Amino acid sequence: MSIAKIPPSELRLSIDPASLGFASTADLLDLPLPWIGQERAQHAAAFGLQMAQPDYNLFVLGEVGSGRSSLMRQLMEQQATSRPVPPDLCYLHNFEQPEHPRALRLPPGEGRLLRQLMAEFAKTLQSEIPKRLGAPDVKAESERIESGYKAQEDLAYAELSAFAEARNFGLMRDQGRMVFTQRDEQGEPLTAAKALSLSPEQHVALNAAEDALRLEISRFLEHNRAKELLMKDELMSLRRRMIKPLLDRALQEIRNRLRKQIKDSVKLGHYLEQAQQDLLENLELFQPSDEQEELRAAALQAVLARLRVNVVVDNHGRVAAPVIVDDNPLFRNLFGSIEYESDNDVLVTDFSRIRAGSLLRAHGGFLLLHLRDLLTDEQVWEKLRRFLRSGRLQIEEPGMVFSPISAVSLQPEPVDVEVKIILIASVEEYYLVQEGDPEFARRFRCKVDFAESFKASLETHQATAIFVAHACRRMGLPHFSAAAVASLIEQTHREAEDQQRQSAIFAHCEALVMESAALASSRGAVRVDAQDVHAALQARVNRQNYPEQRLQESVIDGERLLAVVGERVGQINGLTVVDLGDYQFGFPVRVTASTHAGEEGLLNIEREVEMSGPIHDKGVLILHSYLSGLFGHIAPLALNASVVFEQEYSGVEGDSASCAEFYALLSSLSGLPLRQGIAVTGALNQHGEMLPVGGINEKIEGFFRSCELLGLDGRQGVLIPQRNRRHLMLSPRLVEAVAQGRFHIYTAELVSDGMELLTGAVFGSLGPQGYAADTVLGRAQRTLQDYRRACAAQDATHKPTHRPRPFSLTRGEPRRR
Repeated sequence: MSIAKIPPSELRLSIDPASLGFASTADLLDLPLPWIGQERAQHAAAFGLQMAQPDYNLFVLGEVGSGRSSLMRQLMEQQATSRPVPPDLCYLHNFEQPEHPRALRLPPGEGRLLRQLMAEFAKTLQSEIPKRLGAPDVKAESERIESGYKAQEDLAYAELSAFAEARNFGLMRDQGRMVFTQRDEQGEPLTAAKALSLSPEQHVALNAAEDALRLEISRFLEHNRAKELLMKDELMSLRRRMIKPLLDRALQEIRNRLRKQIKDSVKLGHYLEQAQQDLLENLELFQPSDEQEELRAAALQAVLARLRVNVVVDNHGRVAAPVIVDDNPLFRNLFGSIEYESDNDVLVTDFSRIRAGSLLRAHGGFLLLHLRDLLTDEQVWEKLRRFLRSGRLQIEEPGMVFSPISAVSLQPEPVDVEVKIILIASVEEYYLVQEGDPEFARRFRCKVDFAESFKASLETHQATAIFVAHACRRMGLPHFSAAAVASLIEQTHREAEDQQRQSAIFAHCEALVMESAALASSRGAVRVDAQDVHAALQARVNRQNYPEQRLQESVIDGERLLAVVGERVGQINGLTVVDLGDYQFGFPVRVTASTHAGEEGLLNIEREVEMSGPIHDKGVLILHSYLSGLFGHIAPLALNASVVFEQEYSGVEGDSASCAEFYALLSSLSGLPLRQGIAVTGALNQHGEMLPVGGINEKIEGFFRSCELLGLDGRQGVLIPQRNRRHLMLSPRLVEAVAQGRFHIYTAELVSDGMELLTGAVFGSLGPQGYAADTVLGRAQRTLQDYRRACAAQDATHKPTHRPRPFSLTRGEPRRR
């Protein structure tokens, strides 16, 4: 029998505080914080961040709390220092197509400088242009032009008056209109009475003279309007000649102030030329007028507003490439937006209301997103897919398509965006995208896989101490002693369920640091000791273990049946884990089996009522295969058997109870009782080897607590697979009980060894005549032969009314929700 009893020294890993090489974590603050146990992820991330080729974005996988976000941000900030500061991005008015604002890239800091210069330019225009246009030389020249055209107009009017006089008409001007009256031969106005006394020939002559005058007036007005237009053009040309040097000097000063090399210099020069032309075409708005002053002022402000510069991305003051973390990637936040305002029931906007999103702000640097945030918004997902395909971003406002009122559309010029996108995701989400959207996935060629645990060493223990030191400094907590850090490291081994590996979920360690520091501060200590860490762990258990307490109380009250002394046939205590999400605990459950003659095979009661999972069912099928192999020499078997988890109402899943089910079945077949003080956990394969299971520490401690409540007498213990030996990180209280001989931990490599421990009988080996009669298998063989004879006798007298059904087997680790 290869049963081994584990000594207390091997039940948990104990870290020697002296091996850490410090007295307090305050001594470690000068040391850099490494990527603890994440060398693979660190190398992959560094490779992906350095790749300049397209489609080498990063897909970062890992569990929540593994440091995937914080470590990636730390590395991005390091990489950003080696990259140049990206240019500013501005949007300008498009004088040719106002609905298509122009995008302009400027060196970092030049965007706000251009905005300031253009604002000063507009302010200068409002004072200098009226002053220049009101100068004496301009006024004199304007008066000369106006007087020249006035003289020509007066001459033409005199000729028109003479023409009217010659035809007995009086002519006068009335508020810009031409008014004429007919006169008689004496020069008096022609009254109605006089008109009636005229002969028909006189009427004809009078009408002809009136038509000729009207034609001449029309010619005069047309000629006058043409002259007036020429005068206005000449006046405008005069104003332009007077103002253009002013504009040239001001715009040249702006160009000189923007001394850095500008990639879009041609675009900027074209914009300034268009701005100058627009100003020259609206010079009259700069001159105050007594009429419609409010309209003139509003029109002037509209002209000056076109000179504004909308700096949507301002990299002024940056010393490295941007590192953007967008925790709320809504459509507007990620891709930018266009703001609108209501004006007389119409939504209006202009280039100054364009806003950049995190993608634009991350140009030239890095953008970190969480995949789950993107998957919840189909619009964001599709827009991001198109951006990754083209590399160009078009700012738009998608909601305006469904606006209940009319709106002014705006389509800003698309811009090229060079950004390294880092997507944080779980493993499940990663493969979901790989399968569901391969085009999107191919844009993320660099996979960064964060481990959930890592091989422990003295170096990783010391690195964990550095992590604690940096956490204390960052959160302003008292520092930890070496013994306290050793307790923290032991807890990381406990979470990894491995004496040779540590958990990489450092968020749990950080939470324990905060809780331990709080308890140390509450007792007035200036440094956190091991007792504070232990107290914090116990306080955490006390906050979360109410469901466990109620289950243990149900054992004491007799509501749940649990025997930890004596021997029973076909009954054994299995070990299960209850997972509540934030807390796991172990709890024993009684496994019973019943066998008798028949042809229906093994009945899995949990499966029959749909309370078992697929892994559990698979485990029982493996159990059946092994059982059938043991007695294949007397096949076919005539057996009806059932196995069940007593008082289990929440469903079972997992294969860690396969060994317990096997022992209960074999006990029922052999008639040998099983020790009730020894609980069993472990899976088995088709060759009878015990396989390791999870939650081993919680299972052992759960049974230990039940035994404590029911009374320890030194005969209680657990049987676990030999391969689980390295996974033991049991509580100090349990280790002490083992050292005192009040509790025992046994290991076995084969299920046959465990059966010998539980029954005290030899398991048996197959010989020419089958199994020896005094062995466990020999007794079971005899029972199976008796079952076959009983079935044969029944078949001889009764014709079968049904065919045998396939074996339905159960395997399980109970789960409670």
